[in-house]
Amino acid sequence: MEQRKLKIRDLTLRDGQQSLFATRLSQAEIDKLLPYYENAGFYIMEVWGGAVPDSVMRYLDESPWDRLRICSKAMKGKSLLSALSRGRNLFGYVPYPDYVLEGFYKEAIANGLNVMRIFDALNDIDNVKESIRLINQLGGIADGAVCYTVDPKNEAPAEKPGFFSRLFGKKAAEPEKIFTDEYFVEKARQMEALGAKIITLKDMAGLVNPLRAASIISKLKAALKVPVDFHTHCTPGYGLASSLMAILNGVDILDTNIWWFGGGSAAPAIELIYIFTKKLGIELEANMEAVGEIRTRLRGARESLKAFDLGAFPREFDPLKDTLPKEIDAQFDRAIAAAKALDEETLLDACHEIEKYFGFPKPNEIVKNAEVPGGMYSNMVAQLKSLGAEDLLEDAMRLIPMVRRDAGLVPLVTPTSQIVGSQAVSVALDRKKGNPDYSNPSNQFISLVKGEYGHTPVAIDPAFREKITGSPIEKPYDVSSYKKPANPTLAEYGNVPLASNREEELLLELLPTVANTFLRKRREEEYKAKAPAPVVEEKKEEAAVQEPITGPTLKAPMGGRIISVDVKPGDQVKKGQVLLVYEAMKMENDVASDRDQTVKRVFVQPNDVVGTDAVLIEFE
Repeated sequence: MEQRKLKIRDLTLRDGQQSLFATRLSQAEIDKLLPYYENAGFYIMEVWGGAVPDSVMRYLDESPWDRLRICSKAMKGKSLLSALSRGRNLFGYVPYPDYVLEGFYKEAIANGLNVMRIFDALNDIDNVKESIRLINQLGGIADGAVCYTVDPKNEAPAEKPGFFSRLFGKKAAEPEKIFTDEYFVEKARQMEALGAKIITLKDMAGLVNPLRAASIISKLKAALKVPVDFHTHCTPGYGLASSLMAILNGVDILDTNIWWFGGGSAAPAIELIYIFTKKLGIELEANMEAVGEIRTRLRGARESLKAFDLGAFPREFDPLKDTLPKEIDAQFDRAIAAAKALDEETLLDACHEIEKYFGFPKPNEIVKNAEVPGGMYSNMVAQLKSLGAEDLLEDAMRLIPMVRRDAGLVPLVTPTSQIVGSQAVSVALDRKKGNPDYSNPSNQFISLVKGEYGHTPVAIDPAFREKITGSPIEKPYDVSSYKKPANPTLAEYGNVPLASNREEELLLELLPTVANTFLRKRREEEYKAKAPAPVVEEKKEEAAVQEPITGPTLKAPMGGRIISVDVKPGDQVKKGQVLLVYEAMKMENDVASDRDQTVKRVFVQPNDVVGTDAVLIEFE
């Protein structure tokens, strides 16, 4: 009988760094690793998509297209390169029309992408079908990802009396189960029927416990003809045990990270999976010697990210050379025996003992209870830290389940994780200030509740929709309302367009605010390289005396960056009129006037960074 094989999708360079280090791994660090990746023998390497296009421009001032091209050139076709796409949302935070999807996929495949893992944050099949069709048509491999999520806890929060009776029409003690095994299998069947060549169970929050992994993976294998991939995270403490259970139940591809980028809020480390497969007599399809070469250099990459590091360093370990202590080796055997016996408690205990020995983080109870993905958690920590508002993290995490329920029980994965997470922070701020909940809904939260992101798993309460959007009626996204971002001519840089080619135009369409800043820097560099700036004699000016503020003011509800200012001194504004737009935690927020009044002074301009309660505008 032929030995069973397990294929590996390595997540280190995309999801691993996104989950543990807020997507701050620079191209310079990646370049040190790529020569060793060439011979690692991974079936798939995930290097792009997700938060990478946004973050490399926003934080590293690097081109997403360069990153994809460099990885493709280095791999020489020896591993398939994959990216994560949010279906209708691509890599951005709003729905896009079909021609934008086609343009982006075409350019991505031309630059070396092989596999596009396509998911929708609402598991709305209508939002992924065009992406699957286009990827197949353009010569790529469509990987359909079903987002795993859980039913809400039985208890309704104190501020939501009768929530479940309103939601399900039943008494609160016995809510209807929405996210059953059959729910996920049916979504997978629909994706396969549309042309998906791989189906992934995408457990972005690590909430698939071992018994559930056994149940769903076995049913997916029975129902599908295409390979099944399992993607999970270790944040709540299930990841390693559930991965073992997925292997025992026939999963074809497993997502892992290399040692220094594994565990914690990321996927399990391949080194631990290797030990399990060796004991099970399963061939893990990866060159572990090459993996060791990467691991040696990956520690330095992690050390370069210490400012964003959420966990402790695990102890050094080489599964090809190091001998396990007998008591830890026994824990691997204990875990396998427990998994085969469907003894979840013993399985989890054994896996936690293994992780404890190696120094991986223990289960995160806050994340487990809030039911959030690791990348969402690490991003919230990084964003709140940059805003100087770390004290809000615990309150915001507690509020996430409430915001998720109000928004239709959406799975928490980008962009809904960002939308729900930032709104939870905003509600925490509301409560801190004594304001009603949802006093400052972001534009994206309004769109989600309105219905523009698609159909939520559970219908949104019409009264809540009216509170947030002004109307109780669900309104789907209108493709005809999409406005292509302007590509202005920059007089200050020699009358050149902001975006100089199709790649840059696509960045501007997907991430207009971030790309605007990134592309302006590129045009400035090009302009200065052509003509040295003239020497201008400095003139000393007396500091202007700032007139004290005496009139009513408009303050920033949350710290962030100013995107646009739509008024000037002397303007008469009406109640409800949008005065400016600012970005906080990657979400855009309109700030409107609370009454009819006249603008006296404007204290900010686009790209200014402001703190919470900073004065933005003074009125007469």
